[in-house]
Amino acid sequence: MIDSEYNLTLVAVSYVISVFGSYTALNLAIRIPSANTGASLFGWLTMAAIAIGGGAIWSMHFIGMLAFETNIPVSYDATLTVLSMVLAIFVCGIGLFVVGRGTSSALKLLAGGVITGLGVAGMHYTGMAAMEMPATISYDTTLFAASIGIAIVAAIAALWLAFNLRGNLQRFGSAFVMGVAVCGMHYTGMAAMKMEPTGARMFVSNTDNYLLSVYIFLAAGVVLAIMLVTSILLSPKSNELVFGE
Repeated sequence: MIDSEYNLTLVAVSYVISVFGSYTALNLAIRIPSANTGASLFGWLTMAAIAIGGGAIWSMHFIGMLAFETNIPVSYDATLTVLSMVLAIFVCGIGLFVVGRGTSSALKLLAGGVITGLGVAGMHYTGMAAMEMPATISYDTTLFAASIGIAIVAAIAALWLAFNLRGNLQRFGSAFVMGVAVCGMHYTGMAAMKMEPTGARMFVSNTDNYLLSVYIFLAAGVVLAIMLVTSILLSPKSNELVFGE
């Protein structure tokens, strides 16, 4: 029998980084509609996608994975782990571009949200597939479907918030809501997982999950802080200093 529990400290850390990533992304995304050169569009879009896809979503996801503690050895396939991060950033970039450019409409918001939500769900389950352990994994159909539904709804809400909030307090409050949505999707997906031990032996490197989570939190925090400061210091009139507008 496989026993499991969550390290609640790491669960809290995963929420904090998701909120910080969401707030940073909201500050960056608001620049996308007014970007009037290819360079500025690429710059703001890339930073916003990294903030929400890499910071708010993927960093939260991986720290949340490390918070999951079992009585069997677990390691992670590096290729699939990196692929899950790239996927999260890429689909968030697509969603931000679809919704943020041109005339806004409910259809564009829905399309961008569905694309992003499905991509985020794909990121989550790619990350789950990266788990290497002496057990087979299956999923509860209802919770699996619920996690995808949460991902799509959360993506639609996040994309609407990204381009409709002007006040700093509004963005700050919305970041907390987005953090709840992202964590809700992740932990629903984790709850859908069923593990059956195989009895196989495997070598797992002696990795301190808590320490690895701290490294990820600090690395993501530094990158997000740099991008947040950039968005604050650069007024629309000074964009040409960086992006050539």
